[in-house]
Amino acid sequence: MAIEYSKNSPYYNTKSFGQFLDLIEYRPVTQRNDDVLYTIDKIYEFRPDLLAYDLYGSSSLWWVFRSRNPNSIDDPIFDFRSGLVIYIPKKETLTADLGV
Repeated sequence: MAIEYSKNSPYYNTKSFGQFLDLIEYRPVTQRNDDVLYTIDKIYEFRPDLLAYDLYGSSSLWWVFRSRNPNSIDDPIFDFRSGLVIYIPKKETLTADLGV
């Protein structure tokens, strides 16, 4: 029985085998010219969920930052440090790419 995940889940594209998941397959987020270049503030250090909530109104979109910045963020929590400069997609991009 396959498990179905919501559209804002990082596991949406990941294959499942009964109760087990395969290696995570991050959903792509389109790189656009209007993406915002952002330096992570101390308040968001190790908390991509808080930044996702403040920007998108949903803490469950924390994984978007890792997906958009694969060369800067390998671990989506512990690489999310203050002073790191990342690209942040606009909400319209997420709506077009993910349907959220």
